[in-house]
Amino acid sequence: MSGNHWPTPVVVLGTIVFAVAALAFPALMFSGHGRHHHDVPAKIADTMLGIVWVLFVWSILGRLLTLVLWLAGVDDPARYRIATASVTLIALVLLIWGYAEARRVPRVRRVDVTIPRLGAGLDGLRLVLITDTHYGPLDRARWSRGVTEVVNALDPEVVAHTGDIADGEVAQRREQAAPLGDIRASLARVYVTGNHEYFSGAQRWVEHMASLGWEALHNRHLVVTRGGDSLVIAGVDDRTAAGSGVPGHHADHAAALAGADPALPILLLAHQPAQIGGAVAHGVDLQISGHTHGGQIWPFHYLVRVDQPVLQGLSRHSERTQLYTSRGTGFWGPPFRVFAPSEITLLTLKAG
Repeated sequence: MSGNHWPTPVVVLGTIVFAVAALAFPALMFSGHGRHHHDVPAKIADTMLGIVWVLFVWSILGRLLTLVLWLAGVDDPARYRIATASVTLIALVLLIWGYAEARRVPRVRRVDVTIPRLGAGLDGLRLVLITDTHYGPLDRARWSRGVTEVVNALDPEVVAHTGDIADGEVAQRREQAAPLGDIRASLARVYVTGNHEYFSGAQRWVEHMASLGWEALHNRHLVVTRGGDSLVIAGVDDRTAAGSGVPGHHADHAAALAGADPALPILLLAHQPAQIGGAVAHGVDLQISGHTHGGQIWPFHYLVRVDQPVLQGLSRHSERTQLYTSRGTGFWGPPFRVFAPSEITLLTLKAG
């Protein structure tokens, strides 16, 4: 922070380091997250991005601390040194804690959802939602196995993955995604694409999930029955699919529900909460989504809310339609989660 009166060699060295990092960062991001998904530059760029974001946010708050210290009568340069030390310590603690939060197997978040049109035979249906696994440059095969173990321990009847499986092609992330094939569900395992599939071979991921035994709900639906009552489970492509150039990919609610009995309750998988308008228009009872990561690194959630109607949790959008938005099971890019914990969600559906 300014006001510390650093020695000239420190100022020169800091300027050089900053300039080199600023010049290298775009190249590292392009190489790491471009078409070829080179993992080493991606790791460096992602880590830099997270560190810079945390330092930037807390440096601004450090300015407020210097003002408080000035009002308290603390003289220059002591107040700047106190503020700098405070910002450095807080940022270091948050980065270490945020890294541990990002890398841990998520806690289970249990939510009851009442669906008035749900038949009594389906009362208590156990739906596990995972989303935004983002298998990527940091090898998370062990983490993926841990997620599978937690999901199976919940004894689900339906398991849903609402997209953003990976950052990278199937060939690059096959080992990390392999434990998805071991997930068990007594009625259905269903999946839809997220926006990141459209950077990483979306159709190949749809086909790979099918090869792992998952129903890829590519603008289509299936019906599950228990106790004599039925539930339509539909899925639509991500809202970015139409502009991706991938043939046959676009969000199409009408196609997803074509032929479905209108008297049955509808569960819809759609990656982004922003797709809720289509769900309302087509009489969906419950949409489940991810995408937001709950903001991932505070206070990024304020920017997420500019684009999305909901950050996380259960919300109502019409007399019939509810939306559950997960904070995500994994993380994208920077390997940090600050005040936005990941989750594996157990949704228990209740008849009205």
